[in-house]
Amino acid sequence: MSAYLISNIEVTDPALYEEYRKLVPATLEKYGGKFLVRGGPLEVLEGDWRPTRLVVLQFESIEQLKKWYSSDEYTPAKEIRWKASLGQIVIVEGV
Repeated sequence: MSAYLISNIEVTDPALYEEYRKLVPATLEKYGGKFLVRGGPLEVLEGDWRPTRLVVLQFESIEQLKKWYSSDEYTPAKEIRWKASLGQIVIVEGV
């Protein structure tokens, strides 16, 4: 069953965040992850949620997603993201 990582990211250091953006795609390959949404314009249709930078990743399973998130490949990029942004991240199983 597919799994999705959904994040709302507020970039606080654009130059450092650009380093993160360059590193992430290569880390996804091994774990079968892919971008479905990677920033871009958004429009709120209901409610008062105001995401700043929305990212959606797809994996074949929650297990693969979690392996990627805690992997040696992604950890250096994740540490850069923590320095360059603030965010909220959730994971959810698809149907």
